[in-house]
Amino acid sequence: MSVTAENNPLVELKGVEKEFSKQGDSKKVLSGIDFDIRKGEVVSILGQSGCGKSTLLNLIGGFDSPTGGELFFDGKQVTKPSRRAIMLFQYYALLPWRTVLKNVELALEPEGLSKEESRERAIRYIKLVGLEKSMDQFPSELSGGMQQRVAIARALSIRPELILMDEPFAALDTFNRYYLQDELLRIQQQEGTNIILVTHDIDEAVYLSDRVFIMDANPGTVRKKITVKLPKPRDRAHSDFQYYRKWILDEFNFSYTQDQLDFNI
Repeated sequence: MSVTAENNPLVELKGVEKEFSKQGDSKKVLSGIDFDIRKGEVVSILGQSGCGKSTLLNLIGGFDSPTGGELFFDGKQVTKPSRRAIMLFQYYALLPWRTVLKNVELALEPEGLSKEESRERAIRYIKLVGLEKSMDQFPSELSGGMQQRVAIARALSIRPELILMDEPFAALDTFNRYYLQDELLRIQQQEGTNIILVTHDIDEAVYLSDRVFIMDANPGTVRKKITVKLPKPRDRAHSDFQYYRKWILDEFNFSYTQDQLDFNI
């Protein structure tokens, strides 16, 4: 049976390695990374600080190059950044002198749209994140959660196939974080965008993800891939949710040492 394009992975890593050199010394940060991500998936990457999670995101996004192995996006080798894969950080990177609408429109300038088309698309995604009443406000007038929603609207307005998220909700309080997790799921299901999420929050990984990749450090490797077989949205208090949470905790053999306290458990 032939394999159709729809069945091909969106992201594929084969034996990916990454070394950094400084003053003649080299350090291997990633070693033998092998995985693929299917279209429509949300995947979380979990691991202690220093295991190479953010480096891995940068390689997938084309912001850095591997020193070994191969990395493919939609069947083509990744050699540079693409607007088909957008990075979203926990720091919102909004321009303080531009309104919500103008911040989102900024991302659309390379698209070659008319002024009317650009505004129409920006407004659509601002409405999608529930900020239509704040379009004329400046970032300083918004809460942290609202600023992150602007950043999400800006990323979505480009209509990427993949959003790379590096601890995007880490700076928010629990209530805003839960709210934005729900919003992210709603938007992802509506838009069909793939998401790769780096997080230290095990609950967040279980709540959002179709699969969770667990990394070890020195050098960084993917030790375990866990498929979360729960319908979305998920109930954090349900025994099935706690089953996956405990499974991941056990994978890290938590004994509450100082190094492991980096995790939000």
